[in-house]
Amino acid sequence: MASRGEGKRRFQRIRNVISELRKVSWPSRDEAVRLTLIVLVITIAVALILGLVDYSFSQLVDTVLIE
Repeated sequence: MASRGEGKRRFQRIRNVISELRKVSWPSRDEAVRLTLIVLVITIAVALILGLVDYSFSQLVDTVLIE
């Protein structure tokens, strides 16, 4: 069971975290949406490129090993 001192320290730590979060410079809604779209577009592009490379290598391996 936590002693009184530990409970105070725990709540002080929570207060410190909240205080630091208030200092954070949060992005605007428009900026967050724009950055999210950029991440999604890049993720989809990389997935397509990697899928194409994987398909190409599998076709190459099938061609070399089967024929």
